Amino acid sequence: MCEVGDDYREPAPAGPPPPRPCREQKCVKCKEGLPVVVIRAGDAFCRDCFKVFYVHKFRAVLGKNRLIFPGEKVLLAWSGGPSSSSMLWQVLEGLSQDSAKRLRFVPGVVFADEGAACGQSPEDRAKTLAEVKLVLQTVGFPWHIVALEEVFSLPPSVLRCSAREPVGTEGAYKAAVDSFLQQHHALGEEKQSRPCPQHPQGRAGLPTASQTEALSRLFNSVKTLTAKEELLQTLRTHLILHVARTHGYSKVMTGDSCTRLAVKLMTSLALGRGAFLAWDTGFSDERHGDVVVVRPMREHTLKEVAFYNRLFAVPSVFTPAVDTKAPEKASIHRLMEAFILRLQAQFPSTVSTVYRTSEKLVKAPRDGCAAGSPGPRCLLCMCVLDVDTADSATAFGAQTSSQLPQTQPPVAEAEAPTVSRCRSGMGRAQHCCRMEEDDPRARVIEQLCYGCRVNMKDLPSLDPLPPYILAEAQLRSQRYCPLCRGGRGRLGGVLLGLGSQRAASPGPRLSRRSRSVCRRPTRTGHGLARPQRSRKARMGGWPVITHLYK
Repeated sequence: MCEVGDDYREPAPAGPPPPRPCREQKCVKCKEGLPVVVIRAGDAFCRDCFKVFYVHKFRAVLGKNRLIFPGEKVLLAWSGGPSSSSMLWQVLEGLSQDSAKRLRFVPGVVFADEGAACGQSPEDRAKTLAEVKLVLQTVGFPWHIVALEEVFSLPPSVLRCSAREPVGTEGAYKAAVDSFLQQHHALGEEKQSRPCPQHPQGRAGLPTASQTEALSRLFNSVKTLTAKEELLQTLRTHLILHVARTHGYSKVMTGDSCTRLAVKLMTSLALGRGAFLAWDTGFSDERHGDVVVVRPMREHTLKEVAFYNRLFAVPSVFTPAVDTKAPEKASIHRLMEAFILRLQAQFPSTVSTVYRTSEKLVKAPRDGCAAGSPGPRCLLCMCVLDVDTADSATAFGAQTSSQLPQTQPPVAEAEAPTVSRCRSGMGRAQHCCRMEEDDPRARVIEQLCYGCRVNMKDLPSLDPLPPYILAEAQLRSQRYCPLCRGGRGRLGGVLLGLGSQRAASPGPRLSRRSRSVCRRPTRTGHGLARPQRSRKARMGGWPVITHLYK
């Protein structure tokens, strides 16, 4: 049996330890230079060979996937940390004239100021912004500085998946490269040089006091550090996505390293996001439609990034995070990070093994969902919903149904049901839509995936949430009432749990088995049919609830 305190490291060999790099040892690549970096046991590189090795990894990831076309606008999400700073420097050197194989896209940089969420004072935030501006002016790319408080002024359209242009084939990519090279030679070399510094496009100052207070109130209301980190990541993604769409960027580059993605994979499993691992850790993330998130640093470990930044003086800006100075067991993110790094210190292949596992994950639509119409999406993370409705005959369904408010008691048989204009455009009983009107939390919770629902448990009230989230939740419920889908003939209710594609399309046809279940109601004194289920439905098959009226 495995014990917590056991040491599973292999016993030390009886012979002498392996020789450390010394002046007599040579670089494993060129066999001539003196080694300055040891990446793995026995892999000692000199300064020049290590740079070639590091740059080749970055270029190989971009060249292998071929998602970024020549002349395309790409937004670099820079946080000031080591990985994103190294990514920024790789793009800067790849666009220079001295590069053997120049990068062909048009870059821009965005920096999100998260000082209010981390409890920074206005003086510290101003000092950080000054350092950020100094680095961005040195780089020379168009840059955008946005504060996290700006999420309170985002439009609800941020949470909508826009139509994406069809992905080009390999022939289309080669044709785009040839066309770009012809334009390059026609315009001349002098106009294709390194981009000149431009003025910032976005708010460079501090936000208003009311927005800062609203953001602080939101994060102070969250109970656990795990939910705070997830909420911060969600709001940051929405803000960067809005900047990309506003300024015409079709790709967003993030600096997620191999080590960070390995930690993120294990953390996502613990948070119940296993259905979205291919999107959260893959090279490309197409969940937003018109803006694709790419991760070109996913082949580099944190050790390689740290050595490269040290040897070649890559500037970075330290910004405190939400979990800065937090103990190891303060959140699931911190616990998984400590677990992976501790294993990596004992077994050097831990990070690479977890990372290679994530590469084998395939992005596939959910069962019953077509490739073109993936069905309803989560309100926060914008992934396809991975849960059934609240009436699912599972433990999670029982847990969710306990959080949702119960419907109003049935009206008496002698009373005529009050009919109101249902949000789907058809007349229904009055209590059909009242659940959402009386409890806005239920309206939001039912539009979240499993992982986001778990995080929302640590938020007692939804009032501190940014207005665009609540507005989009209300708009979705008005566009399509979840309690009125599928009304045909005498059926004025809803068939729950019949698949996300069927639930998303108005008026689903009832299967023969479902109709047989619906024809066997048990009459009550109020003329309302009691929900009936077959044995297969009770065991987790097709949970069916139908309300029949006289």
